[in-house]
Amino acid sequence: MEIKILGTGCPSCKALEEAARRAVMEMNLDAQIIKVEDMAEILNYGIMTTPALVVDGKIVLKGRVASVEEIKKILK
Repeated sequence: MEIKILGTGCPSCKALEEAARRAVMEMNLDAQIIKVEDMAEILNYGIMTTPALVVDGKIVLKGRVASVEEIKKILK
C-alpha cells in the first residue's frame, strides 16, 4: 500500500502525516508513507486545499485533518 500526504509542511499537513503514521502502525499495515511537499506534484492531483491523503493513487481525503480512527476506516 502506498500512502501519500500532500501538503506544504503546514501544521495541518504535519498533523495528518502523524495521524496516518499512527493508523498504519496501530493496524500493523505494510504501507509506505510518502510526504509530498512539491506544489507542482500536488497540483497534478487537482488538489487546491491541503492537506490531502492519497491511498494507492486515489484521493481519499482533502482539505482537513482526519483523526487516527477515521484514517483507519479509510484504510480498511
